[in-house]
Order: sequence, then structure tokens, then C-alpha cells
Amino acid sequence: MSDPTSLRERLSRLGKRLGQREAEHAADLAAAQEHAHALHQLVSEGLEAFHAAATESGAGHLQVTLSQVRTDDKHLRAVEFDLTRGRHRAIITVKSKGQVTLVGPFHQGKTEGPCKSFPFDAEAELAPALESFLESFLEEAATP
Repeated sequence: MSDPTSLRERLSRLGKRLGQREAEHAADLAAAQEHAHALHQLVSEGLEAFHAAATESGAGHLQVTLSQVRTDDKHLRAVEFDLTRGRHRAIITVKSKGQVTLVGPFHQGKTEGPCKSFPFDAEAELAPALESFLESFLEEAATP
């Protein structure tokens, strides 16, 4: 077996090198996180209304799970959150380069897509696209 001290030192040097590289992107990533949390709040409030209306209509089983904001599964310099119901999934990714991408809806285990991307300052275009995106996901997720 190799010397654990050597491995520890080697990984420590690697962590420092990678940490210094990524520190250059910290401000942009913080801006992406702030943007993602605002979108998450908006989606959360919309889902609360959806769940209440579905339950009031006698379909309380139409529950969708909204994840917390987390580091993106594919992009190190991005954050994401997703909506799931069964195999149905939709992802909202916020990238540190100033872009929001709506992914899906799609079935887990299948190819992701379709994707639509918007710059942070394109709120006029993002708002209706987000509404359509969520409506499409909820329709698909609620289809037997």
C-alpha cells in the first residue's frame, strides 16, 4: 500500500491548485446562485398554487417535488434545481456566465431536452418561457 502521507500531500496540492483556479469564478457563481434562488422561490410559489388547486379539485395525488438549489450535475460553474414526479423531470440551470437554461421536460433515464437558454437580463423573454416550461412539465407529469 502507498504512503498515506504522500497521498494526502498530493491531494492537498491538487485541492489548492483547483481551488485557486475556481476562486476566479466565485463572484459569478455567487450571482448565479442568487439568480437561482430567486427563480426557485418563484417556482415554489407557483407549485404551491398548483398543488392547492389540484387538491381542491380532488386530485391531491398530483404532487410534484421541487429540489433545493445545488451545484449543477454537469457544469461545475453552475447551479440547478429540478422538478420531479415519478419518471418525469424538468431542470432549471443557472450558469455563472449569466445564463438560465430550461431543460425538459423529459423522462429520467432518457435523453435530456429540449433546452432553451436565456441571458440573466432577458426577464421579458424568460418569464413567459418559464411559465410555458412549467405548464408543459406539469401537463406531462400528470398524464397517465
